[in-house]
Amino acid sequence: MHWIALQWSLEAQAEAGAATAAADAMPTPEALGWWALRYTPHVCWLDEALMLEVSACERLWGGRSSLMRQLLNENPVPAAAVLRGAQGATSLEALARLRLFVREEKRPPEIPAGLPLDTLSAAREHLDALARLGCRSWGEVAALPRGGLSRRFGAELRAALDIAWGLRPESHAWLTLPDVFEQKLELPALAETAPELMWSANRLLSALQIWLRARQRGARALELEWTLDLKRFNGVNLPPTQQVAVRTAEPTQDLAHLRRLLSEKLALATLAAPASWLKLRSLETDPWAGASTSFLPEDNRKGDKLHEMVERLSVRLGAMQVLVPRARADHQPEHTQVWRPALGRSGIKSAAPKARARDAAAAPAQQPDALYPAWLLPEPLRLEMDGERPCYKGPLSKLIGPQRVETGWWGGVDEGGQPAVRDYYIAESPEAGLVWIFRERSAACFASGEVRWFLQGLYA
Repeated sequence: MHWIALQWSLEAQAEAGAATAAADAMPTPEALGWWALRYTPHVCWLDEALMLEVSACERLWGGRSSLMRQLLNENPVPAAAVLRGAQGATSLEALARLRLFVREEKRPPEIPAGLPLDTLSAAREHLDALARLGCRSWGEVAALPRGGLSRRFGAELRAALDIAWGLRPESHAWLTLPDVFEQKLELPALAETAPELMWSANRLLSALQIWLRARQRGARALELEWTLDLKRFNGVNLPPTQQVAVRTAEPTQDLAHLRRLLSEKLALATLAAPASWLKLRSLETDPWAGASTSFLPEDNRKGDKLHEMVERLSVRLGAMQVLVPRARADHQPEHTQVWRPALGRSGIKSAAPKARARDAAAAPAQQPDALYPAWLLPEPLRLEMDGERPCYKGPLSKLIGPQRVETGWWGGVDEGGQPAVRDYYIAESPEAGLVWIFRERSAACFASGEVRWFLQGLYA
């Protein structure tokens, strides 16, 4: 058996608030245990230290020294928290040597017999009585008669000494990784505004990132819930909790991106009453394929990814303010695309009004024909006539056409029951360049003899 004991401690800071900020950003003890599960399946908490039993897997990490260096280098806690470690043949020995290291005391020549008695947790409540007997080390206590020691100081002390000398097997409650992330945290002070919750939410997000990496999953949907400290406010009954949900278009383990999304969401929320507890849980996760890299410099650009920027703007401005075009099967150009919220791809249900579905002013129509223009007007613009020639910033000269479109004769809902019969042309304007126009060929136009031309799109 071989054990490693780890302990995180906050060093004295030049500024009083630096240590407090580091403590709030430190992951929860449970999350630190999840981080240690990357190295060995045998992890537990023993008093103030995180214990790792590594005898079965240390060779996979290149030996004990290599494993210890890797643990120290991959410290998941901010730099303000110092990670200290010690090793031993048993968990009690490793914990005792860690306590000596923290106190900056030298290791005794004999282990475990020479270890100071105050480094053994089972002996701490009996230190005064044992000192009067002249016992100040583990070996001196172990030399006392077994029966008398157990009757005078209890069986726990004798059992601890047997474990330290390898006479009794150790028994621990090993940590396991849950299938779903869910952690609750008590706020250091009542939060009266939603952005104040972000201070403590950072600690839960750090724990979430550790869980995602250990599970090899990427977050798709999260929910942050806070417990209200009041049941009634201004004569109104309040719900016990409030919550906000955050969704992403792609699975992610990026803590900075999740923090920005949650900050934007909380900035729009209003607390019904001061909050006392905070809980974060994962609603949806996907398998994590890992980040792909490229040797080409143009593929390794710095900055946010496009979908991350779109998600952040959608949360900040509202889902209906950040739209993307979607292709639709229809022969009428103004109906070939609809606008949908950009976050609809990540599962958020949205229903755009019919007027928005027909708005195709700010994105190109997705057509298989290369002659279609890159830019369509929101509504076809009726053109003035110069005799029999349509005009748009000057008389137009038809170059290509006609391309006849006859659709809507079945009276669909989107067309309002009105058929569309048109002849499309590519024309040239003296000032606007190439334009896309059409002439109506409806029965009413033929009956009245009126010829109507419309501008449908522009070419870049």
